Amino acid sequence: MRKLLVLALVGLVAQLIDGSLGMAYGLTSSTLLLVAGVAPAAASASVHLAEIGTTLAAGVAHWRFGNVDWRVVTRIALPGAIGAFAGATVLSSISTEAAAPWMAGILFTLGAYLLVRFARPLRTDRVGGRLRGRFLGPLGLVAGFVDATGGGGWGPVATPALLVSGRMEPRKVIGSVDTAEFVVAGAASIGFLIGLGSEGFLLPTVAALLIGGLIAAPLAAWLVRIVPAQLLGAAVGGVIVLTNARTLIRSAELDDGPVRPIVYILLAAGWIAALVLAVRALRRTRRAHAEAVETADTSAAPAPVALVGVVAASAAPAEPTPTGTPTPR
Repeated sequence: MRKLLVLALVGLVAQLIDGSLGMAYGLTSSTLLLVAGVAPAAASASVHLAEIGTTLAAGVAHWRFGNVDWRVVTRIALPGAIGAFAGATVLSSISTEAAAPWMAGILFTLGAYLLVRFARPLRTDRVGGRLRGRFLGPLGLVAGFVDATGGGGWGPVATPALLVSGRMEPRKVIGSVDTAEFVVAGAASIGFLIGLGSEGFLLPTVAALLIGGLIAAPLAAWLVRIVPAQLLGAAVGGVIVLTNARTLIRSAELDDGPVRPIVYILLAAGWIAALVLAVRALRRTRRAHAEAVETADTSAAPAPVALVGVVAASAAPAEPTPTGTPTPR
């Protein structure tokens, strides 16, 4: 019972992060399940089965708020489903000993990517044009394959790529990616069901993750207004890097000797540096926004003042001149 409560908390935290960033539910959940000793294929299978429910809830919420571009969803979901099915099949055919470092390596790389991505200012100012199918198709295929083999990765691959393109509003990027993930999670689950059988899914784990995710779904909207995405992304990236470094160090047989503490010190220093850069980038962004607002207010101010002056002059009473002729002010 205690383990299920912990897993429910994992699902809750993962959904809060995913709802705020548009990514990292699978990364966070899979990483923590691997740390708990769950086999890589079972961890990815369980996370994706739980994601069917959480992504459905998230997709409906985004649709109701008008955050979904259905053209993008239809062009990215099907290739993503194909990639996820293939990735699930590949992971199911690999032994646990071989899959653990592979999955940890993918998660470590994606965590490092989050560190680098959120240590820099987030570009969300360019909007215009349309995304072509020849871009969305390969993107969905790669993101789906990485997602299934790594236990997560759909959001970290797809969301930044769409944001950097500058062709969609950030809210529609997150809404469309989350909505398409429902199809991707379903395809991955089918692949794991064929490759592992029903015993490959840890149903109590799935239920706990699902319950936590459904509870967190409405809270994510509150969290995104409290915690800046810049800081949250850098913090999550560091946690994913450090936790998966443990598996990689063990697989490389570097547990003994001074190598392990040196690696952890270097990774922790990199994490701290990324957090500092994220704070600076956030301050610069807020300062630039404040200056832009102040400039807009200043440029708009002279027109009302001039108008008031004209009205005051026209309404002022006339003063008599020395010759008795009234002269307006």
